[in-house]
Amino acid sequence: MTLSPGDPVRCVMTKWGGRPHWEFAGTYLGGDEHGDWLGFPAGTPYARPGAAFVADVASVTLVPRGGASLPTFHAPGIWCSVYVDMTTEPVWDGAVLRAVDLDLDVIRGETGRVWVDDEDEFADHKVRYGYPPEVVAMAERTAAEVHDAVLRGLPPYDAATSAPWLARVSGC
Repeated sequence: MTLSPGDPVRCVMTKWGGRPHWEFAGTYLGGDEHGDWLGFPAGTPYARPGAAFVADVASVTLVPRGGASLPTFHAPGIWCSVYVDMTTEPVWDGAVLRAVDLDLDVIRGETGRVWVDDEDEFADHKVRYGYPPEVVAMAERTAAEVHDAVLRGLPPYDAATSAPWLARVSGC
């Protein structure tokens, strides 16, 4: 199935072993050299077992081609501007995007500070849930590469790359 700008999409994230995680709906915005862009206006509901929230600001998520992460870029007004989940390679199943969240996150906070988050959760889960060594290596390598790129402000982690996509979300 080929998506067109304006098509509804659903993101279904799981944890290792098929355990449910975040699910949310958005809009396919289009693609560029970095991958596919998805839009989520302010007011988008997000839910997972035991938790739910409604987004305070608009955001866009990049589905990189051949990457093992899902970067999300937020409009101003919350605690971070960039939040990158390390995942298995995201896969399209029709209009549903599926990926396994591998715990590690790279975040650029509202002050500009950049850090890797949830390293303790990753250390626990890789043992508890038996992440294969190649998955551990991929998640660690991807987190280090993304951390460096976010610190250096390289595309797509520079504000200029996500800005036009964020501007489109207001029309979703």
